[in-house]
Amino acid sequence: MTARDEKKRPILLVGMMGCGKSTVGPALARLLARDFVDVDGEIETRAGRTVREIFEAAGEAAFRDLERTTVEALAIGDAVVALGGGAIAQPGAPERLARLGEVVYLRACLDSLMQRVGRAADRPLLAGLDEPSRRQRLQAMLQERQHAYESARLVVETDGRGVAEIARSIAAGLGIES
Repeated sequence: MTARDEKKRPILLVGMMGCGKSTVGPALARLLARDFVDVDGEIETRAGRTVREIFEAAGEAAFRDLERTTVEALAIGDAVVALGGGAIAQPGAPERLARLGEVVYLRACLDSLMQRVGRAADRPLLAGLDEPSRRQRLQAMLQERQHAYESARLVVETDGRGVAEIARSIAAGLGIES
């Protein structure tokens, strides 16, 4: 066990929708014998509504408030936590998240993101858009959020890599023995 591992801060996975947070997170948690929590899933459980329903009924700002308080509540242990795509892009979030845990950006190219999000019917910020419009919106969001994502302690490429390989890269990059 390394000195860093003794402290066992939560690992906060950030990145665009479709980058692999909800897929890599459970694998990383198993590798490190930690719990896994998906923030969007936790918000849905707490609110009794889907993320899309929250967006439709209360708007993005209300969702972001729920997201922030949920992340802060979840980041008190040593879990692997998958955040929503826009969580780190909110004002003050990069600094706040860095204080809460080890922030890891899962980076994927636009083509990979498009393939992974598919028709995006359950993605509030892309729902109802045709493919060219989804691509344009996804590219714009990626550009808007890039600086916040790049502030992460560790950046891990996901394109062309398997889930287990990505999980091992994260553990190694954070200096955590698995």
